[in-house]
Amino acid sequence: MTSEQAAGAPSEAVRRAVGGVLDPELRRSLAELGMLRDIRVEEGIARVGIALTIVGCPASDRIEREVREAALAVDGVSAAEVSLGVMTPPERAVLTEQLRAGRPRGIPFTADSLTRVIAVTSGKGGVGKSTLTANLAVALAARGLSVGLVDADVHGFSIPGLLGLVDAAGRTARPTRIDDLIVPPVAYGVKVISIGMFLREGDEGQAVAWRGPMLHRTVSQFLTDVHFGDLDVLLLDMPPGTGDVAISVGQLLPHAEVVVVTTPQPAAADVAIRSGLVARQTGQRVVGVIENMAAMSLRGGGSLDLFGSGGGAAVAEALSTDAEPVALLASVPLSPALRTGGDEGAPVVVADPADPASEAILEAAARLIAPRGLAGRSLPFTTG
Repeated sequence: MTSEQAAGAPSEAVRRAVGGVLDPELRRSLAELGMLRDIRVEEGIARVGIALTIVGCPASDRIEREVREAALAVDGVSAAEVSLGVMTPPERAVLTEQLRAGRPRGIPFTADSLTRVIAVTSGKGGVGKSTLTANLAVALAARGLSVGLVDADVHGFSIPGLLGLVDAAGRTARPTRIDDLIVPPVAYGVKVISIGMFLREGDEGQAVAWRGPMLHRTVSQFLTDVHFGDLDVLLLDMPPGTGDVAISVGQLLPHAEVVVVTTPQPAAADVAIRSGLVARQTGQRVVGVIENMAAMSLRGGGSLDLFGSGGGAAVAEALSTDAEPVALLASVPLSPALRTGGDEGAPVVVADPADPASEAILEAAARLIAPRGLAGRSLPFTTG
């Protein structure tokens, strides 16, 4: 080896080490994203240049720290200096094209996509639909699936708080914009987007008073411009009832599967049936029912069935047809831990997996999982 080659060897080792650091938002290596700049080692000091995707990148501190650690782990490096710059507009354009994988702008979750799209609906509010959706998403991610979650309940958004994306001061985590691409925050392995992330700081507690066209545009933008990457499952937390958003999702994602949430109470079950029927009218397929707030076992024996019993089974039976039977996926009992986890932003399936509510939700998640079949789907390549 020549003296020039020997001098260059540590620099190449540092480039390889630093290039393997993952961007915490895009979940790809810095080398793959084209973020590496001048890297050299002089007298044991590694000087590393990194180009961040945007000015004010929220992950800049973490990237700088992990790059420094990677450089210091290379033999022969005793110190590391990291300088952060920003990509040029042409570089960002190349990056966004790379992230879109050459696909034209539009909703990637088509009928030919391998991503399962599951809309979680309810006939009325107050049945715990959002809490169940958040926990289902985390449970699926914990099983190794790549999961995205769209908070489509624009007027009553609560997913950021349920997943710990709201800090003690009430500030909601923000997505990162790379030109016209929106990179969603990640919580418990779930990529999350919500209208609450776009409200001005200080307005998080304000009501969103929008009519149909704005609601449709928002849901469409979430599905079009948010970079979820390659997902196994996309969950949508739907608003209660059969209004504008339900109709919009039916138009935008007519192939979506639907899970209906109800309580055991007959009055709630009757309304829940209607939400399933409307979804079916748009071409969507009802794949299951989850009964929430079912009887809770008491420590001294016996149970507390505050909302009665049988509502979930009744909804599943009413929505079943000979061609499409609908299963009762789980009955989730009343649970203080489920409520506490929602208030604290710590999903119960992670915070207390042995709780009866956790066990029921984990059972529902397991029953929802199915192999991503290729039969009848178009594949993104052609034969020569």
